Amino acid sequence: MRAIQYTEYGPPEVLKLKEIEEPKPGENELLIKIHATAVNSGDLKLRKAHPAVVRLFFGLFKPRRKILGAVFAGEVVSAGKNVSKFKNGDRVYGMTGMRMGGYAEFICIPENKCITLIPENLNYEEAASVPFGAVTAMHFLKKAKIQTGQNILIYGASGAVGTAAIQIAKNYGVEVTAVCSSGNFDLVNSLGAEYVIDYNKQNFTMRKDTYDVIYETVGKVPFSDCIKVIKPKGTVIIGSGGISDMLNGVFKKITRGINFVSGVSAEDPEDLKFVSELTVKGNYRPVIDKLYPLEETVMAHKYAESGHKRGNIVIKVT
Repeated sequence: MRAIQYTEYGPPEVLKLKEIEEPKPGENELLIKIHATAVNSGDLKLRKAHPAVVRLFFGLFKPRRKILGAVFAGEVVSAGKNVSKFKNGDRVYGMTGMRMGGYAEFICIPENKCITLIPENLNYEEAASVPFGAVTAMHFLKKAKIQTGQNILIYGASGAVGTAAIQIAKNYGVEVTAVCSSGNFDLVNSLGAEYVIDYNKQNFTMRKDTYDVIYETVGKVPFSDCIKVIKPKGTVIIGSGGISDMLNGVFKKITRGINFVSGVSAEDPEDLKFVSELTVKGNYRPVIDKLYPLEETVMAHKYAESGHKRGNIVIKVT
């Protein structure tokens, strides 16, 4: 099979198209023919080994897992003898977890992982754009215990997680203020945001408005800034928080009662099923910026790092 591999950490050019052996499913695994995957922030961090702690889990001097790709959309072509939830021919999508492996024509995934059937109204490319942003946003918004009548500010609202968070928050009956560049105003408004702030022209922390929840999705605004406009007993979500943010969050929770949510999101198949149901109802739509063939994965990574991405970058595998 064809796959994109990397044998050293570094710039996008370390990604190489290779011919490798097709995997064989175990007793509880599905062999899936991947039609599409996506380039997400986790792929970029692992490729660069940034932050450095990545090396402790994925290889100190070189990557242990040579195929990146945290999501997939494809077709079940074979199943282990103990598989009961899926059958050959099923269109499925989901997340690969720590094993990665989505940048390839085939992958083996245990059936109990974050995987579910693709809604009939989505093609493979659209399906591949959903799991990362949707599952990540669902995890953190549930942690924040969002509820009808609240208001939320989403920083980085035009990215993969941000566009998902807007739509999920709206389905909970939450008023959304989106922070992004002016070129993305139409996009975030179309997804349901009532108010939009251009971060190039105005610092949201200097406004008089306050929020029940602030969701910082891109790691550019520290926790110390977010608490300036959070309501008493409100919740700040730092999706890419560092150690200083976490320590500050714990301190403010003790001293001011402000809730702090950060860490790594869980890959819950029930969250993906929930978003699938929203998609069928027309209450959630995939947001795709660019589509690349597998052999242009290097270009896809370069674009992902350009800072101009809207929604998701999808790679068409087959």
